Amino acid sequence: MPIAVQIILIIIIGSSLGSFFNVCIYRIPRKRSIIYPSSYCPNCSQPIPKWFNVPIIGFFLTRRRCQGCKTKIHWHYPVVEFISAILFLLLFFHFGGYFSFIYFKYALLISFLIIIFFIDLYHQIIPDSLSLPLIILGLITIWFPFNDISTKSAIIGAAFGFLLFFVIPYFFWKLTGKVGIGGGDIKLIIGIGLFIGFFGVIFSVLASSIIALITLPIIRFDLKKEFPFGTFLSIGILVYLFFGKQIIDWYLGLILI
Repeated sequence: MPIAVQIILIIIIGSSLGSFFNVCIYRIPRKRSIIYPSSYCPNCSQPIPKWFNVPIIGFFLTRRRCQGCKTKIHWHYPVVEFISAILFLLLFFHFGGYFSFIYFKYALLISFLIIIFFIDLYHQIIPDSLSLPLIILGLITIWFPFNDISTKSAIIGAAFGFLLFFVIPYFFWKLTGKVGIGGGDIKLIIGIGLFIGFFGVIFSVLASSIIALITLPIIRFDLKKEFPFGTFLSIGILVYLFFGKQIIDWYLGLILI
């Protein structure tokens, strides 16, 4: 298949999946079915016509408004569709420009991360309906012979993530009476560990913590509110997937000079 055709195919599929991710982002926290009914306006519940439901393009065709009640459509809908297409395309080139088990493994992980990023950002929760399937899928992938990490590293990564997000916050709670990490974060890091292994967990947690420390003062985040760590952890994992090796090599180069 010509590379241009593959690129177009990835963009179409990625943006279409992004449209489905939008459905998940809106409905899962509200405990509604992600299958039925088809896409509708959250304000007036009027079904969205198919020709206006085309990813990214539909947002501009509707002029950012529901055709029934004229309520503005939130900006995150085309953003999710665009991000999904770009991430799947970047992943394709990052792993050699061909479809492999590794590509589909991380495309699956990225799909979960996109949904978790926005749900945790808007609602400060990571539903079990996302974290538990991620753990199950992680347990399945570690036994594939084409996996890029060893079964040992995956299990250690999941165990280390559990200890890091459960044991340490537990003692923090005992000392201060405050809960620092939620149950959703604990389940998420277990699933992440099964996908990216021990070193991936360490890198992603450090990267997400650094990003959070830089970002929070800029956006003037109220520290009294619940902290959407799953949002920042999703970013940290993406940094690891696309730039982890280069950053680690650069750091080792500095300390070995």
